[in-house]
Formats: sequence, C-alpha cells, structure tokens
Amino acid sequence: MQMRDCGKSGLKISALGVGCWSFGGGQYWGAQAQEDVDQVVRRAVELGITYFDTAEAYNEGRSEESLGKAIRGISRDRIVIGTKISPSNTAPAVLAEHCEASLRRLGTEYIDLYMVHWPIPSGANGHLGEEANSSRSAERAFETIRKLQQQGKVRHIGVSNFAAPRLREAMETGTEIAVDQLPYSLVARAIEHEVLPLCREIGLGVIGYMPLWQGLLTDRYDSLEELPAMRRRTRQFDARKNELARHGEHGAEEETWQAVVAVRKIARELSLSTSDLALRWALGGPGMSCVLAGARNREQLEANVAATAERLTGEAVQKLADATEALKVKLGPSCDYFESTDNDRTR
Repeated sequence: MQMRDCGKSGLKISALGVGCWSFGGGQYWGAQAQEDVDQVVRRAVELGITYFDTAEAYNEGRSEESLGKAIRGISRDRIVIGTKISPSNTAPAVLAEHCEASLRRLGTEYIDLYMVHWPIPSGANGHLGEEANSSRSAERAFETIRKLQQQGKVRHIGVSNFAAPRLREAMETGTEIAVDQLPYSLVARAIEHEVLPLCREIGLGVIGYMPLWQGLLTDRYDSLEELPAMRRRTRQFDARKNELARHGEHGAEEETWQAVVAVRKIARELSLSTSDLALRWALGGPGMSCVLAGARNREQLEANVAATAERLTGEAVQKLADATEALKVKLGPSCDYFESTDNDRTR
C-alpha cells in the first residue's frame, strides 16, 4: 500500500483509507455486525492501510465506538485515526467535552487527525442566532482545538467540506491545517475548480470521499431510479422526484447517466469493473493524499485494495475527463452536493 504525505504537515497516511460511516450500524447504511467490522479493520492493517476515518455524527457515536473496539490489540502506531467534530458543537467548552467523548468511544489517548466536519455557521450564512454564531466562531473553535493539540489529545488538525473561502478563513486563525476532506468522484469533480488547486498551492493534503458516489459508480444499477432514495439526494438528481432531497434543484440526470454509461464503457475496454476504475481514477487525482472507501465485509475491502494495484494511463485519464466534463460543467464549482448552489454550506 502506497503511503502519501498530507501536504507539508508531516502526517503520512495510506493512499486508500477505510471510511467507517457504516460501523456501529444505523438508519442510513443499516445494521453492521461488530464481527465484520473487526475483520475489516484487522485485514486492512494487514494489507498496509493505516487510515481509518470516522466522525462523532456517524450513527450517533456508534461508529467511533465500533472502531474503538476493532482496534483493540492492534499496535497504536500502525493506525491513523481521523474523526470529526460537528460544527454545532464547536463552542469552546462544548468542543472540549465532545473531544473527550470521542477519545472515550475510540478507546485512545489521542486523535491523529481531528477535523471540523463542516464550516462553522457565521452571521452571513448561519441560522443559529447572533449569540450562538459568536460562540461558535471559527477563531475560538480553532483556538480550542490548538489547546487540545498542545495537551497531546490531538496530533493534527484538519477540516472537512471547506471550500476555498472557508479554508482561507480557517488558516487565518493561525492554525496549521493538515488536510481538507472533500467529496471527489468522476460524477463529482467540483473541487477541481478552486479548492484542489489551492490546496496544492499552499501545501495541504486532500482526502477524497464518496469515490463510488454511494454505489452509482458500480455495475449494480441499470438506471438512476434503481438507487435507493436516500442515495439520490444530491444535486445530480432531480429534487422534484425525491422528497428526501433538500437542494430543490432540477438536477443533472441526463448528464449524470450519460457520464455513468461512458465510464462503464471505458471500464469494459480496460477489463476493469466500474468501481475499480472509479477508485483508481480518484486515487490518481493530482494532490490527493488519500481516498476513502467503505467496506461492509472483508471481501469488499480486499476488492477495494486490489483496485489500487495499478495506475491508469494518461490516455485513460483523459478519456474519463472527457466523458464526465459535461456533468462537471453542469454542476459547477459548488462542493456541497446536498444543498442548493445558493445555500452552499462549504462556502
């Protein structure tokens, strides 16, 4: 497994990381047996994966708890744990309490990478009221995380879902940001417009998530309508057809399906599955430190690892860029795929 630097931070992690959202079981992904989690984590470490990504919000803390159980008995220096604090919990006293709670659930004395999950609401785009927004200001939140870092409870500080303006705001607090974690896939290339070039320019690592776009970039579905409604909430899909979607836009279903069909065709030409091709493409993105892929069992994990064995040729990368360019243009530079472009939380 290739190891990659997270920009200039000194943090080094495996190119492929394990996304732990399903760990602990919950409404979104369904039940998840702890025995399967244990097998996934232990096999991942055997295969050279070091990075495991979770969040306090995943399954109401059960993801952290499940990961904590799975890493028992594994030498701590063989794994890198990333978890996230929800923006609504970033008032200084609350943030410190929530960090302690994450440490307890994970069963560890320190968090390798502690990220703010989404930009902290401000007076400009928040809905929590002026007083609440003030108490959750970016400056005070990052000051608190720096104190946790000084105490040895946090080793590196990161952000998740921060577009270029909010990333600059975080850095202006005097905090050394190690990574920005963002959505990145063949059907979600918004970070290529602004934030990925910025991260490369200033030396930040980038962790990409949802490279298979929750199953869309696999060979499983014969139409967009076959995807579960919960996975059709993003701006690729028409909100008028799904009461669970909140972005309110008409989507880009024609461009999305054309892109999926074209990607599948290229995969067949290369004798790859669509999911293998999509993972391999995301891992090859310029400036990408790591790409996250979930695994419900050992077999899925091993398939993900096998997909990383070789790199795509320049010709294949260009074909995929051409095949998905119309969708990239249609969706634009907004990195928030769950809200309308006018209500982009990443900015």
